[in-house]
Amino acid sequence: MIYWPVVLFAVAAVGGATLAVRKFTGKGMPLSLAAAHGIFAAAGLITLAVNVYNDSSNKLMNISLVLFIIFALGGFILLSYHLRKKAHPVALIGIHGAGAVVSFLLLLAAVFG
Repeated sequence: MIYWPVVLFAVAAVGGATLAVRKFTGKGMPLSLAAAHGIFAAAGLITLAVNVYNDSSNKLMNISLVLFIIFALGGFILLSYHLRKKAHPVALIGIHGAGAVVSFLLLLAAVFG
């Protein structure tokens, strides 16, 4: 069970990176890809929270969970721009992505370190 968050967040990361590349190359970001990205990230968040609940002694995993929750809020804000058909703030995309990468690296260290 400890590996599921890693797998789910890795899939979400591929989707997020694809969205970012499409945004910065002017190709547009399909809502279906954004939804899949969010669903995998939410599943990763849930499985990570279950792991932390079952064993809260792994401090890196606890920190990773908190950071993922914080940066997920940025994802919800980005989704709101998508649904309103407004331009996504580039800075918010960068902060959301960079924060997710840091959270993922901490999760990797927690699981494999």
